Amino acid sequence: MPVLGPDARPFAPALLASSAAMATEAPLYDLTLLLDTSMESERRDQILANVEHAIEDAGEIVGRHEWGVRTTAYEVRKHTDAEYHLLQFRGPRELLGQLDHNLKITDGILRHRIIKLRPGTPPPPDLSAAATAVVVAPAGDPEA
Repeated sequence: MPVLGPDARPFAPALLASSAAMATEAPLYDLTLLLDTSMESERRDQILANVEHAIEDAGEIVGRHEWGVRTTAYEVRKHTDAEYHLLQFRGPRELLGQLDHNLKITDGILRHRIIKLRPGTPPPPDLSAAATAVVVAPAGDPEA
């Protein structure tokens, strides 16, 4: 039986020290925002600026991707298109709850999704209007 008393040592001090030493950087999250295209452009820019400010206050933005206005796969709140934005960020768990709450109550946000990325996840595709433009190949050699 273990003896408890003034000579007792703290439970597993080596384990506690090693877990603190193994602390890694905060996980990477993707925030996808679908903004209402019927709003003024200035209002959409303000919503995006507010979201970025909230993230930067508690964490850091790693990447910004503006995918522009795109047709949705199905109607979202009676809208057939939306302005798509992807923000990649790192931050504490408390930030996720705060963002989720604020995005739910903000008018003009049709849909949002926050996901935690696994290590090794490839970067997002470039879906900007310039990158997705259809490239027409020049008229080729009739023998080709």
